[in-house]
Amino acid sequence: MNERLMTVKGIIAAVWSVLGLLLLLGYAIWRLSLYTYESLQMPWNWIHWMVFIGFMLFMAHSEGYKGFQKSFSPRYAARTKYLSTHSTWTQCILAPFFSMGFFHAPQRRVMGTLALTVMIVLFILVFRYIPQPWKGLLDAGVVIGLVWGAISTILFCIKAFSDAHYHWDAEIEYPL
Repeated sequence: MNERLMTVKGIIAAVWSVLGLLLLLGYAIWRLSLYTYESLQMPWNWIHWMVFIGFMLFMAHSEGYKGFQKSFSPRYAARTKYLSTHSTWTQCILAPFFSMGFFHAPQRRVMGTLALTVMIVLFILVFRYIPQPWKGLLDAGVVIGLVWGAISTILFCIKAFSDAHYHWDAEIEYPL
């Protein structure tokens, strides 16, 4: 296989890709953690604890493990590695969005990424109307999923750049 060397532009794109995603996830984790902290200051009864524990387990599995660790993170790392050797200036500037699959990906992936983004925005809008302590205890589950996602993405990026045998499909596709 013909391996290309990393370029300065590619290194900048890869670093920006990882930092951009971590900034986005970190901001969400911080904001949602504040609601969780506020919720923890209120009295909870048994139903709150049941929903809290159940939703934490559900989000750890569905968002953290299945969503990030088994799907998003390995592909994100592969697309970020691709950027290090093949990036255009557009991809460099928009590196986090390229690695997320918003463009230069198969149509199915782009549509899935856009649909997931719309769904997340709708959840954010709906969650604004949920009163405390419910909002905070549900946000705790989202925080668990996002923390899991951030950690798994970092680990997959380290693996992608340090393991010559890392060959996850980056799903790169250019429009005709």
